[in-house]
Amino acid sequence: MINKKVNNVQEALVGVKNGMTFMLGGFGLCGIPENAISELVKLDVREVTCISNNAGVDDFGLGLLLQNKQIKKMVSSYVGENDEFERQMLSGELEVELTPQGTLAEKCRAAQAGFPAFYTPAGYGTEVAEGKETREFDGKMYVLEQAFKADFAFIKAWKGDAAGNLVFKGTSRNFNPNMCGAATITVAEVEELVPVGELDPNNVHVPGIFVQRIFQGKNYEKRIEQRTVRV
Repeated sequence: MINKKVNNVQEALVGVKNGMTFMLGGFGLCGIPENAISELVKLDVREVTCISNNAGVDDFGLGLLLQNKQIKKMVSSYVGENDEFERQMLSGELEVELTPQGTLAEKCRAAQAGFPAFYTPAGYGTEVAEGKETREFDGKMYVLEQAFKADFAFIKAWKGDAAGNLVFKGTSRNFNPNMCGAATITVAEVEELVPVGELDPNNVHVPGIFVQRIFQGKNYEKRIEQRTVRV
């Protein structure tokens, strides 16, 4: 049996270095790899590029790396609720590549599937398409987008087994599945790590072939970015 389980987040992040490119799953604060992010802060890696839908909030998620000035470049679809992200972007301290949300997801999925590039209509005629190849298909213009290249993908799942098979829950099934296998090394942190054979194969969202390391996370805060209540 293939065993991809590591004992803790410290073992999971062995090999992380300055200047690397990381993918980090999550949408807002939902489904983010909290343990991996905390460990990246402790390791104090510098000059890194982060590919993530957004950068969390000022004092949580990727916002912690931004506060420490560990991130050189952010590739994301929006600034979100992070004031420090906005400040660093507008001041020129941080290099930012804003990407349409669907394009960002597809650039991950293309890397996962081994496709070097793809055409999309999103962004044609805007700054997004500047300097990129464009082509017409059936009377509609498309932009050629390159698949992402990353050293590590840090993702969060609900359940997993020692073989790396993953099950996601709710909104955490956003960018996380597309980032699995889209980097040289995929590290999965899970809330529940179960024995191989316990997961129903029909309910597995990502097979273990896309995961290199898996560990059971702990102390999840699961913060809510925007709490909405109905009166």
